[in-house]
Amino acid sequence: MHLSALLDFDAVPLDTDDAVSVLLDVTAPEREEDAERPPATLQVVLDRSGSMGGGRLDGAVRALLSLVDRLAPSDNFGLVSFNQQARVEVPSGPLADKAEARRRISALRASGGTDLSSGLLRGVQEARRTSADGGATLLLISDGHANQGVTDHGLLAQVSGDAYAHGVTTTTLGYGLGYDEELLGTVADGGAGSALFAEDPDTAGGLIAQEAEYLLAKTAQAVSLRVPVGPHLRAISVVGEMPSHQRADRSVVVDLGDFHSGERRRLLLRLEVPGVSSLGTAAVTTLEATYVDPATLTTYTVTLPVAVNVVPGDEAAGRVPRPEVRTEEALQRAQTAKREASEALRGGDRGTAAERLERARRDLLGPPAPGAGRGAAASAPPPPEVAEQVAELERMARMARTDDAARTSKTLYASQSGYSRKSGRQRSPVTPPAGERRTGGDGARDGDRSGRGRRGVVRGEQTDRGRPTPDQGTEPPQGS
Repeated sequence: MHLSALLDFDAVPLDTDDAVSVLLDVTAPEREEDAERPPATLQVVLDRSGSMGGGRLDGAVRALLSLVDRLAPSDNFGLVSFNQQARVEVPSGPLADKAEARRRISALRASGGTDLSSGLLRGVQEARRTSADGGATLLLISDGHANQGVTDHGLLAQVSGDAYAHGVTTTTLGYGLGYDEELLGTVADGGAGSALFAEDPDTAGGLIAQEAEYLLAKTAQAVSLRVPVGPHLRAISVVGEMPSHQRADRSVVVDLGDFHSGERRRLLLRLEVPGVSSLGTAAVTTLEATYVDPATLTTYTVTLPVAVNVVPGDEAAGRVPRPEVRTEEALQRAQTAKREASEALRGGDRGTAAERLERARRDLLGPPAPGAGRGAAASAPPPPEVAEQVAELERMARMARTDDAARTSKTLYASQSGYSRKSGRQRSPVTPPAGERRTGGDGARDGDRSGRGRRGVVRGEQTDRGRPTPDQGTEPPQGS
């Protein structure tokens, strides 16, 4: 596991309360091409209520049959279906008899109501029974609202949150236009997974196959980031839509879920720094990323110190924020705008939804440079990830005004969830500006074995230098 970070400012003023933003990249270990893949555990919880008729259940069945073909006999697979009650269709375990699993999946028929809680609880039981401490992925597929059993969003999020605490990551797939995106999104947040949206069977099949591919390429599971407070750190906040919680010691923890081989994700933290009374370098905090190697079930921790330069006030007055950090802040706030727009649409307020999206688009484009002419923007195109989000926000603002409100709300919710949980899959790591040097390297390979990074400020950038510190057992092999 590799951490690298970039501060928006390299300096804070002497004896003055201030705040700095930290742009953090988290990169999973890469699996060697010839490395043996450890067995994976996938538990599917499938809605078979009456609303799943008319081709939806048939589409899910086709996707699951293809999934069974893709998995190895040593992989664990289980299927729980639910309508007004849960039923174990395929007991979770090794796929030694694929023909029998296929027969049971093909026999599914749609009928009855929707007791989502019974399906989720039974699926979690099956996943935990099989995986023990090995970790599992639970994929919950539903096209409706929970209308029987436990329907409270918070209680259902507690179920997925408790499952995650025992190694089960929960991803949800909302199917069609009638499901409750807020409910499935809350369950996915609790389970540190994604909230996916498929309007038609073909899209659903593609998303199910995609999640299976990610599961089979997993190299880090139960990844969490802890940010402890200290004398030079008063408060911590996570910018954007990534869920976090505060522990009794006031440290903030972000549960990141599972990572596939080489996956990168980006987070933005806001750190409030109280006035420091002496000039020089001040240690603000030490970031701690903890993960489990699925091949050995060994827990590792990678640490990354974050420090600032304390300088006289007149020197700090001339500081300029790093554009990379400010850009990521705008990108993260755009995800919040998507969630707010989704909420507005569910409340019937199209105008507010469109206005939030348009404001986020303008913020991403930013003001023109001082003295720039009307054509200046054309000469300096935005970075690809910004251009992509700008185009998406513009399209979604049009949808908010004229398209089906349910479709637009679900598209917005899935988009912000996907950006928060999975955007790093196509991202590049933080790159220092020209002329600056990068310290450190891959926390799983380079440098000493202490797992501790070097303190000091490299123009606001901090990276880890050592191997991860094992909490138990031995270090992972090269390429794990």
